[in-house]
Amino acid sequence: MSAGEGPSRAEVCVVACAEAWRGDGELLASPIGTIPTIAVRLAAMTFEPDLLYTDGDAQLLGAPLPVGAPPDTPKLVEGWLPFGHFFPIAWSGKRHVMMGASQVDRFGNQNIACIGPWERPKAQLLGMRGAPGNTVNHPTSYWVPQHTTRVFVERVDCVSGVGYDRAAAAGPSATRFHEIRVVVTNLAVLDFQTPDHAMRLRSVHPDVTVNDVVAKTGFPLASPDDVPTTRAPTVEDLRLIRDVIDPQQLRDTEVPP
Repeated sequence: MSAGEGPSRAEVCVVACAEAWRGDGELLASPIGTIPTIAVRLAAMTFEPDLLYTDGDAQLLGAPLPVGAPPDTPKLVEGWLPFGHFFPIAWSGKRHVMMGASQVDRFGNQNIACIGPWERPKAQLLGMRGAPGNTVNHPTSYWVPQHTTRVFVERVDCVSGVGYDRAAAAGPSATRFHEIRVVVTNLAVLDFQTPDHAMRLRSVHPDVTVNDVVAKTGFPLASPDDVPTTRAPTVEDLRLIRDVIDPQQLRDTEVPP
Protein backbone atom coordinates (compact mmCIF):
# COMPACT_ATOMS: atom_id res chain seq x y z
CA MET A 1 0.00 0.00 0.00
CA SER A 2 1.46 3.34 -1.01
CA ALA A 3 1.79 6.23 1.43
CA GLY A 4 -0.61 8.30 -0.67
CA GLU A 5 -3.55 5.88 -0.43
CA GLY A 6 -6.38 6.63 1.95
CA PRO A 7 -6.71 4.68 5.19
CA SER A 8 -8.02 1.14 5.15
CA ARG A 9 -10.60 -0.07 7.66
CA ALA A 10 -7.82 -1.90 9.51
CA GLU A 11 -5.86 1.35 9.85
CA VAL A 12 -8.93 3.15 11.20
CA CYS A 13 -9.25 0.33 13.76
CA VAL A 14 -5.57 0.69 14.71
CA VAL A 15 -6.08 4.38 15.48
CA ALA A 16 -9.30 3.69 17.39
CA CYS A 17 -7.50 1.11 19.53
CA ALA A 18 -4.56 3.47 20.06
CA GLU A 19 -6.95 6.12 21.36
CA ALA A 20 -7.96 3.75 24.16
CA TRP A 21 -4.59 4.50 25.82
CA ARG A 22 -4.82 8.27 25.43
CA GLY A 23 -4.19 9.95 28.77
CA ASP A 24 -2.73 6.86 30.45
CA GLY A 25 0.80 8.25 30.75
CA GLU A 26 3.38 6.03 32.45
CA LEU A 27 1.32 2.87 32.62
CA LEU A 28 1.94 -0.69 31.42
CA ALA A 29 0.05 -1.29 28.18
CA SER A 30 -0.73 -4.94 27.39
CA PRO A 31 -2.19 -5.49 23.92
CA ILE A 32 -3.51 -8.90 22.87
CA GLY A 33 -3.80 -9.36 19.12
CA THR A 34 -2.19 -7.86 16.04
CA ILE A 35 -4.15 -4.63 15.74
CA PRO A 36 -3.94 -3.82 19.48
CA THR A 37 -0.17 -4.41 19.34
CA ILE A 38 0.22 -2.02 16.41
CA ALA A 39 -2.03 0.42 18.25
CA VAL A 40 0.04 0.50 21.45
CA ARG A 41 3.21 1.13 19.49
CA LEU A 42 1.51 3.88 17.50
CA ALA A 43 0.25 5.54 20.68
CA ALA A 44 3.72 5.43 22.23
CA MET A 45 5.27 6.97 19.11
CA THR A 46 2.74 9.80 18.92
CA PHE A 47 0.57 11.09 21.78
CA GLU A 48 1.55 8.80 24.72
CA PRO A 49 5.38 8.67 24.81
CA ASP A 50 5.46 7.56 28.47
CA LEU A 51 3.56 4.31 27.86
CA LEU A 52 5.43 1.17 28.92
CA TYR A 53 5.17 -1.87 26.67
CA THR A 54 7.10 -5.09 26.23
CA ASP A 55 8.42 -7.20 23.39
CA GLY A 56 5.83 -9.82 24.36
CA ASP A 57 8.17 -11.28 26.93
CA ALA A 58 10.03 -9.49 29.74
CA GLN A 59 11.86 -6.65 28.01
CA LEU A 60 10.46 -3.13 28.09
CA LEU A 61 11.10 -1.45 24.75
CA GLY A 62 12.37 2.05 24.13
CA ALA A 63 11.43 1.92 20.45
CA PRO A 64 8.84 -0.22 18.68
CA LEU A 65 9.64 -3.46 16.93
CA PRO A 66 7.91 -4.09 13.62
CA VAL A 67 5.04 -6.52 14.10
CA GLY A 68 6.12 -9.97 12.99
CA ALA A 69 9.83 -9.17 13.26
CA PRO A 70 12.10 -12.26 13.65
CA PRO A 71 13.42 -13.05 17.14
CA ASP A 72 16.94 -11.83 16.34
CA THR A 73 15.80 -8.33 15.35
CA PRO A 74 17.82 -5.72 17.31
CA LYS A 75 15.85 -4.09 20.13
CA LEU A 76 16.17 -0.87 22.05
CA VAL A 77 15.58 -2.16 25.58
CA GLU A 78 14.99 0.29 28.41
CA GLY A 79 13.84 -2.02 31.19
CA TRP A 80 13.17 -5.53 32.42
CA LEU A 81 9.84 -6.81 33.68
CA PRO A 82 10.19 -10.41 34.89
CA PHE A 83 7.02 -12.34 35.60
CA GLY A 84 7.43 -12.13 39.36
CA HIS A 85 7.45 -8.33 39.24
CA PHE A 86 4.39 -8.13 37.03
CA PHE A 87 1.67 -8.76 39.61
CA PRO A 88 2.23 -5.73 41.87
CA ILE A 89 1.80 -3.57 38.76
CA ALA A 90 -1.35 -5.37 37.67
CA TRP A 91 -2.91 -5.34 41.16
CA SER A 92 -2.35 -1.62 41.68
CA GLY A 93 -4.31 -0.33 38.67
CA LYS A 94 -1.11 0.55 36.76
CA ARG A 95 -1.88 -1.59 33.72
CA HIS A 96 -4.33 -1.26 30.82
CA VAL A 97 -4.96 -4.44 28.85
CA MET A 98 -6.84 -4.78 25.57
CA MET A 99 -8.23 -8.30 25.27
CA GLY A 100 -10.46 -10.09 22.83
CA ALA A 101 -14.05 -11.16 23.51
CA SER A 102 -15.97 -14.14 22.17
CA GLN A 103 -19.07 -12.61 23.75
CA VAL A 104 -19.71 -9.30 25.48
CA ASP A 105 -22.97 -7.98 26.92
CA ARG A 106 -24.45 -4.54 27.43
CA PHE A 107 -22.75 -4.03 30.82
CA GLY A 108 -19.32 -5.18 29.66
CA ASN A 109 -19.30 -8.74 30.95
CA GLN A 110 -16.98 -10.70 28.66
CA ASN A 111 -16.75 -14.39 27.79
CA ILE A 112 -13.71 -16.21 26.42
CA ALA A 113 -14.35 -19.50 28.24
CA CYS A 114 -17.12 -21.47 26.51
CA ILE A 115 -20.25 -21.26 24.37
CA GLY A 116 -23.30 -22.83 25.92
CA PRO A 117 -23.87 -23.81 29.57
CA TRP A 118 -20.75 -24.23 31.71
CA GLU A 119 -21.83 -27.72 32.78
CA ARG A 120 -22.08 -28.94 29.18
CA PRO A 121 -20.80 -26.35 26.70
CA LYS A 122 -21.26 -26.58 22.95
CA ALA A 123 -17.74 -25.25 22.44
CA GLN A 124 -14.73 -24.96 24.73
CA LEU A 125 -12.78 -21.71 24.21
CA LEU A 126 -9.70 -20.31 25.96
CA GLY A 127 -10.93 -20.62 29.53
CA MET A 128 -11.00 -17.81 32.05
CA ARG A 129 -7.32 -16.96 31.56
CA GLY A 130 -6.51 -13.63 33.23
CA ALA A 131 -9.84 -11.96 32.50
CA PRO A 132 -11.31 -11.92 36.05
CA GLY A 133 -8.19 -10.44 37.60
CA ASN A 134 -7.64 -8.00 34.75
CA THR A 135 -11.09 -6.50 34.96
CA VAL A 136 -11.14 -5.90 38.70
CA ASN A 137 -7.53 -4.75 39.05
CA HIS A 138 -6.96 -2.24 36.25
CA PRO A 139 -8.51 -0.67 33.13
CA THR A 140 -9.55 -3.13 30.44
CA SER A 141 -10.63 -2.60 26.85
CA TYR A 142 -11.76 -5.09 24.21
CA TRP A 143 -10.93 -5.56 20.55
CA VAL A 144 -13.52 -7.40 18.41
CA PRO A 145 -12.49 -7.81 14.76
CA GLN A 146 -15.95 -8.97 13.64
CA HIS A 147 -18.96 -7.12 15.07
CA THR A 148 -21.92 -9.54 15.04
CA THR A 149 -24.92 -10.51 17.16
CA ARG A 150 -23.05 -13.70 18.08
CA VAL A 151 -20.48 -11.57 19.93
CA PHE A 152 -22.72 -8.76 21.24
CA VAL A 153 -25.27 -10.72 23.23
CA GLU A 154 -27.88 -9.83 25.85
CA ARG A 155 -26.32 -12.24 28.36
CA VAL A 156 -22.93 -13.93 28.05
CA ASP A 157 -22.88 -17.71 28.45
CA CYS A 158 -20.04 -17.51 30.97
CA VAL A 159 -18.55 -14.47 32.71
CA SER A 160 -14.78 -14.31 32.26
CA GLY A 161 -14.25 -10.55 32.39
CA VAL A 162 -16.33 -8.72 34.99
CA GLY A 163 -18.76 -6.07 33.75
CA TYR A 164 -20.12 -3.01 35.53
CA ASP A 165 -23.22 -4.68 36.98
CA ARG A 166 -21.31 -7.58 38.51
CA ALA A 167 -18.50 -5.37 39.81
CA ALA A 168 -21.06 -3.13 41.55
CA ALA A 169 -22.75 -6.16 43.10
CA ALA A 170 -19.40 -7.45 44.40
CA GLY A 171 -18.63 -4.18 46.17
CA PRO A 172 -15.58 -1.96 46.71
CA SER A 173 -13.00 -4.70 46.32
CA ALA A 174 -14.16 -5.17 42.72
CA THR A 175 -14.88 -1.54 41.85
CA ARG A 176 -11.73 0.16 43.17
CA PHE A 177 -9.81 -0.15 39.88
CA HIS A 178 -12.60 -1.50 37.66
CA GLU A 179 -12.97 0.30 34.32
CA ILE A 180 -14.11 -1.14 31.00
CA ARG A 181 -12.90 1.73 28.91
CA VAL A 182 -13.87 0.97 25.31
CA VAL A 183 -14.84 -1.82 22.96
CA VAL A 184 -13.37 -1.31 19.49
CA THR A 185 -14.74 -3.35 16.59
CA ASN A 186 -14.41 -3.39 12.83
CA LEU A 187 -17.51 -1.17 12.70
CA ALA A 188 -17.44 1.19 15.68
CA VAL A 189 -16.15 2.31 19.05
CA LEU A 190 -18.37 1.65 22.07
CA ASP A 191 -18.07 2.68 25.71
CA PHE A 192 -20.06 2.61 28.96
CA GLN A 193 -20.42 6.32 29.68
CA THR A 194 -24.10 6.18 30.61
CA PRO A 195 -25.80 6.59 34.01
CA ASP A 196 -26.22 2.81 34.45
CA HIS A 197 -23.01 1.90 32.59
CA ALA A 198 -24.92 0.27 29.73
CA MET A 199 -23.00 0.09 26.47
CA ARG A 200 -23.08 3.24 24.35
CA LEU A 201 -22.19 3.85 20.73
CA ARG A 202 -19.33 6.36 20.85
CA SER A 203 -18.46 6.55 17.13
CA VAL A 204 -18.90 4.72 13.85
CA HIS A 205 -16.06 4.11 11.45
CA PRO A 206 -16.06 5.83 8.04
CA ASP A 207 -18.63 4.31 5.64
CA VAL A 208 -20.48 2.63 8.53
CA THR A 209 -23.94 3.79 9.63
CA VAL A 210 -25.56 3.67 13.05
CA ASN A 211 -28.11 1.24 11.62
CA ASP A 212 -25.28 -1.07 10.52
CA VAL A 213 -24.04 -1.27 14.12
CA VAL A 214 -27.50 -1.59 15.69
CA ALA A 215 -28.40 -4.44 13.32
CA LYS A 216 -25.33 -6.42 14.41
CA THR A 217 -25.77 -5.85 18.15
CA GLY A 218 -27.94 -8.26 20.13
CA PHE A 219 -29.24 -5.71 22.67
CA PRO A 220 -30.39 -2.06 22.66
CA LEU A 221 -27.48 0.39 22.36
CA ALA A 222 -27.48 3.80 23.94
CA SER A 223 -26.37 6.43 21.47
CA PRO A 224 -26.31 10.23 21.20
CA ASP A 225 -28.56 11.96 18.69
CA ASP A 226 -25.56 12.69 16.48
CA VAL A 227 -23.01 9.87 16.49
CA PRO A 228 -19.58 11.11 15.35
CA THR A 229 -17.25 9.37 12.94
CA THR A 230 -14.19 7.64 14.38
CA ARG A 231 -11.01 9.70 14.04
CA ALA A 232 -9.20 9.03 10.78
CA PRO A 233 -5.46 8.32 10.81
CA THR A 234 -3.25 11.32 10.15
CA VAL A 235 -0.60 11.30 7.45
CA GLU A 236 2.00 10.65 10.14
CA ASP A 237 -0.11 7.84 11.63
CA LEU A 238 -0.24 6.15 8.23
CA ARG A 239 3.51 6.52 7.71
CA LEU A 240 4.26 4.94 11.07
CA ILE A 241 1.75 2.12 10.61
CA ARG A 242 2.80 1.28 7.06
CA ASP A 243 6.54 1.88 7.11
CA VAL A 244 7.67 1.42 10.72
CA ILE A 245 5.28 -0.68 12.83
CA ASP A 246 3.54 -3.01 10.36
CA PRO A 247 5.36 -3.04 7.00
CA GLN A 248 4.14 -6.63 6.41
CA GLN A 249 0.50 -5.44 6.55
CA LEU A 250 -0.40 -8.05 9.16
CA ARG A 251 -3.21 -5.70 10.26
CA ASP A 252 -5.15 -6.84 7.19
CA THR A 253 -5.27 -10.42 8.52
CA GLU A 254 -7.61 -9.23 11.30
CA VAL A 255 -9.64 -6.72 9.27
CA PRO A 256 -9.35 -7.52 5.56
CA PRO A 257 -9.41 -4.55 3.17
